[in-house]
Amino acid sequence: MREPVIFHIDVNSAFLSWTALARLEQGDPVDLRTIPSIVGGDTSTRHGVVLAKSIPAKAFGITTGEPVVNALRKCPHLVMASPDHNMYRLKSQMLMEHLAGICPDIEQVSIDECYMDYTPIAGNYASPEEAAAFIRHSVFEKFKFTVNVGISDRKVLAKMASDFEKPDKTHTLYQREIAQKMWPLPVSALFTCGHSSAETLHKLGILTIGDLAKTDPAILEAHLKSHGRCLWQYANGIDDSTVVLAPSKAKGIGNSTTLSSDATTKEEACKVLLSLCESVGRRLRASHQLAGQICTEIRYSDFRNVSHQMPIDIPTASVNLLYEDACALFDELWDSTPIRLLGIRTSKLVPEDEPVQLSLFDFPAPRSEKQQKLDAALDNIRAKYGKDAIKRGRFL
Repeated sequence: MREPVIFHIDVNSAFLSWTALARLEQGDPVDLRTIPSIVGGDTSTRHGVVLAKSIPAKAFGITTGEPVVNALRKCPHLVMASPDHNMYRLKSQMLMEHLAGICPDIEQVSIDECYMDYTPIAGNYASPEEAAAFIRHSVFEKFKFTVNVGISDRKVLAKMASDFEKPDKTHTLYQREIAQKMWPLPVSALFTCGHSSAETLHKLGILTIGDLAKTDPAILEAHLKSHGRCLWQYANGIDDSTVVLAPSKAKGIGNSTTLSSDATTKEEACKVLLSLCESVGRRLRASHQLAGQICTEIRYSDFRNVSHQMPIDIPTASVNLLYEDACALFDELWDSTPIRLLGIRTSKLVPEDEPVQLSLFDFPAPRSEKQQKLDAALDNIRAKYGKDAIKRGRFL
C-alpha cells in the first residue's frame, strides 16, 4: 500500500496580505507587505495585540500575539491597520473554493489554512512538488497573495513543512527527512508546543525537537501529562490522522475571477463567464449535486458591486445550461461600464439522483442526456490527462 501524500496549504501573513490588497484596490499607493506594518488592535488608541505582521516588521523582532504597545516600542514608525473580519471570511471562502476546484479532497482547519489529499490529482502532475507549484502560482495569479505548501506523508509533518522558510515556498518533510530537517529546530517550533510547554522542556534540558524525540515518553508524561506523549509522537513524525472531508454538503458552489484587464465588451465578459461555468459545473458533478439557482456577480472598474439571481427550471450541473442562464443575468445587469471582476454562484443544491418533476415543455430531453454524457466524458479526460488536456475552441 502506497503511503499517502498530504499537502498543508497556508496563506502567508493572511490578515496582513488581505488587508494590504484591499487598501491597494482602494487606491493606497503603499503595499503594507513591503514596509514594517501590522494588523491588529485599535488604530486610534493603539491598544490590542498584533494579529499579523509584515516580513519587514518581523525584522524588528515583532511577533504575532504581542501587545501593540510593545510592537511600537520596537519600531516607532510601524504602520498599523485595523482588521476587517468580514473581508477575511470572504477571502477565505474564495480561496477554499479555488482550492476545491483543483482537488475536492480538502479539510479546512482555520480561516487561512487547509490540508489537501494529493491522491485524487496525482495522475495530473509529474510529482507532488509540481502540483504544489501549480497551486502556489494559481493562487497568486488569481488573488495576488501567496501561500506556502508543505508536503509530507503525515499531516503534522505537512503542517511543520509549510512553516519553513516563507513566503511563496514549497517544502517537503517526509518521515525519512525529520532527522535532517526537523530535529535540529528548537523545541518551541514543534506544532502545539506552546510557551509553557517549551519552558517545562527547557528545564528538563530538552532544547531541540531531536532532544524531545529521543526522550523517554514516560518522563514527558510525568511533567506534561497526555500532552507530553503527543509532543513526543509529533517529534517522531507519528500521526495516523487523515484528511477529513467536510461532513455536510456545501450550501452553494461558485467561482469568481478578477480580470487582468477590464472587460469592455459582452464578448469578453461571456468568455470569462463560460470559463467560470466550466469550473462550477465540474465541481457540481464532482460533488454529485445539481444547482437549482444561479447568481451572476459583477464588480465594475469603479468598485461598484452588482448581482442578480434566478431559479433554474430543472436543477443542473451542465456547463451549457449554466452558461445560458449566467449570460441572461449578465444582460440584465451590465450597464456598459468596464468590468473588473466576474463571478458565478450556484445554490439550492440537490443530490444528482433526486427525482425532479418535468413539465410538458421539458419532454423529451435527449439534448440534456447527450450533454450529461459529454460533460462526463470531458471530466474523465481531464481527470486522467490534466485540466488542460482538452479545451473549447473559443479559449484557444
